[in-house]
Amino acid sequence: MSQTAYRTHHATDVTEALVGQKVTLAGWVDRRRDHGGVAFIDLRDNTGLVQVVIYDEDMARPLRSEFVIQVTGEVRLRPDGNENTHLATGKIEVVAETIEILAKSDALPFQVSTALENESENKLPGEDVRLKYRYLDLRRPSMQHNLKLRSDMAKAARHALEEMDFTEVETPTFIKSTPEGARDFLVPARLVPGSWYALPQSPQLLKQLLMVSGVERYYQLARCYRDEDFRADRQPEFTQLDMEMSFVDQEDVMAMAEKVIAAIWKTAGYEVQLPLPRITWQEAMDKYGSDKPDLRFGNPLVELTEYFKGTPFRVFQAPYVGAVVFKGGAATPRRQFDAWQEWAKQRGAKGLAYVVFAEDGELKGPVAKNLSEEERNGLREAVGAEPGDAVFFAAGSRESSQLLLGAVRVELARREGLLDPKKFAFTWVVDFPLFKPTDDPDDDDVAVGHSKWTSMHHPFTMPSKDWIDKFDQDPEHAMSDSYDIVCNGEEMGGGSVRIHRDDIQDRVLNVLGISPEEAQEKFGFLLEAFKYGAPPHAGIALGWDRTVSILAGADTIRDVIAFPKAGGGRDPLTGAPAPITDEQRAETGVDYDPDEDED
Repeated sequence: MSQTAYRTHHATDVTEALVGQKVTLAGWVDRRRDHGGVAFIDLRDNTGLVQVVIYDEDMARPLRSEFVIQVTGEVRLRPDGNENTHLATGKIEVVAETIEILAKSDALPFQVSTALENESENKLPGEDVRLKYRYLDLRRPSMQHNLKLRSDMAKAARHALEEMDFTEVETPTFIKSTPEGARDFLVPARLVPGSWYALPQSPQLLKQLLMVSGVERYYQLARCYRDEDFRADRQPEFTQLDMEMSFVDQEDVMAMAEKVIAAIWKTAGYEVQLPLPRITWQEAMDKYGSDKPDLRFGNPLVELTEYFKGTPFRVFQAPYVGAVVFKGGAATPRRQFDAWQEWAKQRGAKGLAYVVFAEDGELKGPVAKNLSEEERNGLREAVGAEPGDAVFFAAGSRESSQLLLGAVRVELARREGLLDPKKFAFTWVVDFPLFKPTDDPDDDDVAVGHSKWTSMHHPFTMPSKDWIDKFDQDPEHAMSDSYDIVCNGEEMGGGSVRIHRDDIQDRVLNVLGISPEEAQEKFGFLLEAFKYGAPPHAGIALGWDRTVSILAGADTIRDVIAFPKAGGGRDPLTGAPAPITDEQRAETGVDYDPDEDED
């Protein structure tokens, strides 16, 4: 509804159908232009722009960019030749009769004018400045679009889930600390000195309790909190679309999630073809060097371990040797290959071996001279390269080498312009391992137990049917009933079939090195609930910030969050986190010493 005390219409409601009618608009002065006795302003509200013509110089004189004004005037067609095809309102304008300044604005620290969105002078400041003045940054049309898209996606998801008989249930923010794979944010309990609440890393245990409660189909746009080391696309607080179902298996959950995803994408005008493709975790790692493969382009990795099994080249005398083709890379100058070495070192590798296949078929590059004649002669065919191509290699442990080559594959595609943000390549990644080693240098997750194994997802994940009887005898190879949904090389979400039998849960905890006493202390309430008839259940959660950023084509999740944190969890806008006073500290009970009470 457009009509309020301050306006009869929004900016983009003013169309040719209103020509000759009087309207009242309210918004910000986006830009002002003076043309010898006539002034033009672009009036901006959250729907867009409309041009206002002012013939009274006294009326126009005080107006400045970002002043908040109310305009009343008559709608007319723009003169022939003055239409603006880039604007929804580009054929009309409003001739001002009265203008009231509702609020003035100081000069802005950076430009937010819509008029500059497609012009070269639209230079945004650094992110810290944008976040410090986030309320100004959010005035920019691209940011308004992202917030509206996020809202529309939530509506679509809710509608799709309600059509499938889901019930929206809120779970608490103050809970007990439970093992979830990351560090908790802790909150002192003033009324119980020496005790603490934890902010939930996810509603995992609570949604499982809802299944025990008989809810059967639950969902929630849940706020989650993880005290993790800062990375570019992480936030200490984030949102996930959390969904859980009773009396279902993996196939049921995946089919449900696909309907939700299709409904979400439809809000932006995209049709998602169902069912979505699938790939096993092992195949994803072997072919793409990632458990979240980007399938918008090809160029899979090539394993050469067997090819180089008798190699004289010491570097390739490794458990794994793999390669990825650099199409047309033979023309790359040596200094750029040197830059690739630095690129690899920044990712923790020692370097990036390579060869080039000259147009005449000759094999060149630092590695070439170390290979046997037989290896050189058959290499181009083995990797699927053509004359004029180059090939990058990685050798060492399987996982670290594949991760490096997977990153090379994506970086090559980025430089070739193959990462179209308006193209969406979905896939399910299935058949994940149940456990992973705690000493993996490429993994910064917090181990949930005290053994050499930790959970690949979380300790409540059901082993696959083939492994239920033997997963604790061979943790290294045990598989789980878990699944991730991936789009454009990003993990949108993940889920699993949950353990609902206490005998299986006890065995999983034993592998993780979590004693019965520790289990009772940390999540005994869940184990207790399972004694009273827990149904088979499974679920999935979509990382909502990530999902919105993919559909919006945003470079970072911070561009789809209204008030995100900067590096290290800082908030340039409010100054959080900030010190507290001595009085506040004393009141929280942070320094409570139970021994003093005994004295």
